[in-house]
Amino acid sequence: MQTEQLATKNIRQLLLELAIPSIIAQLVNVAYNMVDRIYIGQLANGTKAMAALSVTLPIITLITAFTQLFGIGGAPIAAIRLGEGNKEEAERTMMNSFVLLLLWGFILTIIILLFQKPLLYVFGANKETIHLGSSYITIYALGTIFVMITLGMNAYINTQGNARMGMMTVLIGAILNIVLDPIFIFQFHMGVAGAALATIISQSVSCFWVMLFLLSSKSTLHLRKKYIHLKYKTSLAIMALGISPFTMSATESLLQISFNNSLKLYAGTIGVAAMAILVSLWQFIMLPLQGLCQGAQPIMSYNYGAKNYQRVKDTFKLCLGLCVGFGLVAQVIMMIFAKTFVSIFSSDPSTIHFTSWALRIYLMGAGLFGAQITCQQSFMALNQPKISLLMAVTRKIILLIPMIYILPHVIGGTPFALNMSHSIASLVNNGGKTFSVLLAEPISDILAATITTTMFMRFYKKMD
Repeated sequence: MQTEQLATKNIRQLLLELAIPSIIAQLVNVAYNMVDRIYIGQLANGTKAMAALSVTLPIITLITAFTQLFGIGGAPIAAIRLGEGNKEEAERTMMNSFVLLLLWGFILTIIILLFQKPLLYVFGANKETIHLGSSYITIYALGTIFVMITLGMNAYINTQGNARMGMMTVLIGAILNIVLDPIFIFQFHMGVAGAALATIISQSVSCFWVMLFLLSSKSTLHLRKKYIHLKYKTSLAIMALGISPFTMSATESLLQISFNNSLKLYAGTIGVAAMAILVSLWQFIMLPLQGLCQGAQPIMSYNYGAKNYQRVKDTFKLCLGLCVGFGLVAQVIMMIFAKTFVSIFSSDPSTIHFTSWALRIYLMGAGLFGAQITCQQSFMALNQPKISLLMAVTRKIILLIPMIYILPHVIGGTPFALNMSHSIASLVNNGGKTFSVLLAEPISDILAATITTTMFMRFYKKMD
């Protein structure tokens, strides 16, 4: 797609052309992430293995956070510069992102390899799960640079309006991961370590694909040696915009730590294992919403740079309606068929029963998350890093994480909490407090969606 079409083509048609490949890519990404957990859940020690995977998720999420800081943060800037007709600065931005991703990929690899066990204990590991968690994250860490380049630079493919090529990046890695997982996990008897090895091999192939495209004549933007030296102002601009998605992912890591440790205390290993499944199913809602927003981002960023504000508004309204609609439908389906979805990840009756119960509580506010993510991503697309950062912090740091620790002491012993947790009381240490930990998620989702939507509407009305 030519970037000029971002300014002229019918918005509904354009958004679908850009969003559908992004949504497919995100759904494939869901499968990508879920495959490891599905196979791991079928191991003889499936519940312990799933709990071990759960305690590695904060580290993996932190890697994603740094990827967004240096990669996702620069992509909207490049699109805005293209809208302004400044291709040179757009390419400088992309090359700065690439160098930062390489540098920090190396730094994070060293940190994880040196400090993995202390980190895993902080993140909710115990004697039952530390060995399995360590074997997984050791191998995964060796592929950190591949992961960061793949995700970070793929954003620059999407921001050019080439969503199909961006979809192929994810598709190639996902298919390869699905093929390699059973081979390494079961045929080579590597267990969780085999899942990690399959993942980094798949990501390395995707990384090669991304680099091949950005160096080819098919790309509007190209990686050029003359921009290899970091430019302070450019790097600062990338991080200023990337700090919002970085904070969202970094706080997601902190959130996973909070959930893991609280559930370990009140529900034991089964609670930590359930969290890995809840995160997987939450991604089934969140990642397609991100795909919709990624489809809208190039249109909004390009036209914001071109000062075509009505086109920005029309794109936002369409994206908002689609995101809220999808979020509500996905929420209802998943809550009705909770046991069916959970059974994909585990064959243990106790784990299935507990996690199905937990999922219905966890997702009660998921429908409104469509509004939250649309407004959050729109602030990013329109180069409003301060507001975007504030909204990112509000949901998790101000609302959710404090409630995870406060609610068990406030309502954990009430008749309401005890009644709501009656069906799982025999499986956990404290049913009422386990329920209260999970209830923090929907409360914060509803409150954060209300606040973020209100803030964006004020900004929206000021756009002329």
